[in-house]
Amino acid sequence: MGIWLLAALLLLWIGLRVFGGYRPLPPAVVTLTRREYAFVAAAADATFPRGGPIEPSGCDAGVPRYVDRYLAVVPARMRRLMRLLFFLLEHAPLFFPPGGPSGLRRFSKLSPSAQVAYLEGWQRSRFFPRRLVFTSLRSILTLGYLSDPEVQQALSLTPQEIDTPICEADGLWPRIGESRA
Repeated sequence: MGIWLLAALLLLWIGLRVFGGYRPLPPAVVTLTRREYAFVAAAADATFPRGGPIEPSGCDAGVPRYVDRYLAVVPARMRRLMRLLFFLLEHAPLFFPPGGPSGLRRFSKLSPSAQVAYLEGWQRSRFFPRRLVFTSLRSILTLGYLSDPEVQQALSLTPQEIDTPICEADGLWPRIGESRA
């Protein structure tokens, strides 16, 4: 009887840790789940904090919205891998505790300073797979951050329109679906 009670309590704790306590999604979010959105928002602000070298924080720059749209258009295999990446990093503090009073909380529930320290631990890990996981996350977040017009303006990366045709020869080739005759 005692072992069954312990197993039931363990399953309840795992269920609450994985599924419980997340805020509802903003109305515009279509692809991310509540858990994924909470993680992406927390990771974006930990990676690009408010008052950093460039003013907008990750959430102010719309990184979670970008990731939501990006997740909708990538191939299904890539989408599954990205979702596994988010799940791993959200719950990995259970296996790689960040230390301090935050202990075994999931990533999105850590304090902002603990989130930064936790991601730095992944970035500086002596284990290549942990560094690779961090690099994957940072790449996704950086794509979203650099897509924000305010960030582009702060970096003097304003988009430039390229007029077509670029050269005279471009007008000689048929467009896709057109015949040459």
